Amino acid sequence: MPRSRFDELAAVAEENDGLVTAEQARLAGVTDSVLARLVQRGRIERTARGVYRIPYFPPGRFSQYREAVLWAKANRGPNEVAISHATALAVYGISDANPHVIHLTVPRSARLRRQRPKSVVLHREDVTREEITVQEGIPVTTVGRTVTDLLRSGGRVDLVRQAISDARREGFISESEARQLRRQVEMHLKSINTPGDRMEPAIS
Repeated sequence: MPRSRFDELAAVAEENDGLVTAEQARLAGVTDSVLARLVQRGRIERTARGVYRIPYFPPGRFSQYREAVLWAKANRGPNEVAISHATALAVYGISDANPHVIHLTVPRSARLRRQRPKSVVLHREDVTREEITVQEGIPVTTVGRTVTDLLRSGGRVDLVRQAISDARREGFISESEARQLRRQVEMHLKSINTPGDRMEPAIS
């Protein structure tokens, strides 16, 4: 039996927590008009402009992060998109960071004319490909870049220190990189002329 257009969509979405972009749908031979009909019939849900979900796929642990990345990349968006800052710590599972929003970094030159989801905090910074890795199928800033971003944005130093220790224990970074990051933290503290960890009360 030949596969339906919906079957084609489901095959793409299966590998992405039930999510699919309009561009991915077009590559699978599903036109925008077909997508619109599937939405009207309740077979798929439009979660953001250019991003759709097939309801019968149960959401995974990181579905909201995948959705944020797909939102930024949809409609020929930038490729260098990554989960970052405190949200990156959550993806790695290092430190006690429990962000209530999704931190997402896109290039400074990125033109995102569609409405930003309320749950997303957008950072416009140029991140190199070497500063992006993949965890659980999600592009995320490397531990080193994440530490740098958190220090620049005034993140809690105690969580940053914990993240470095956890990252070393879990094998995400080497001992030499851990030492380098610890030195970076100490230099940061000296630069702001504080005797302790006077930072924001929480990483949100």
